Amino acid sequence: MNGTALALAAASVSLALALALVALLVRLGREVRRLRAAVDRLEGDLVVLADRSRRLADQAAVELERVGDVLESAEAVQTTVDAASRLTYRALGNPLVRAVSAAAGVDGALRRFFGRRERD
Repeated sequence: MNGTALALAAASVSLALALALVALLVRLGREVRRLRAAVDRLEGDLVVLADRSRRLADQAAVELERVGDVLESAEAVQTTVDAASRLTYRALGNPLVRAVSAAAGVDGALRRFFGRRERD
């Protein structure tokens, strides 16, 4: 091989490598554009999801406030019922016990007076 043929072969190999590099760069550019489009779609989806998450968190906070209010009301009702129960027990407990005791005493006295046997 002479110098011209060697130079022509080197030029051909260089041209082939340059064309392969251009093809690789074109393909790489397409992939970068596809990747950028995918990132843009993902970014849009993330914005929507973040907005939904924020709204759901706000709704949950409102519901928790309502539940807290209901629990406070239930505690207030329980306190009122407890106080009313204690008051009722104090007001009626002692007189009721006395009335039942008196009725039992009168029943026993009447049974003895009329000579009947006591119930078991």
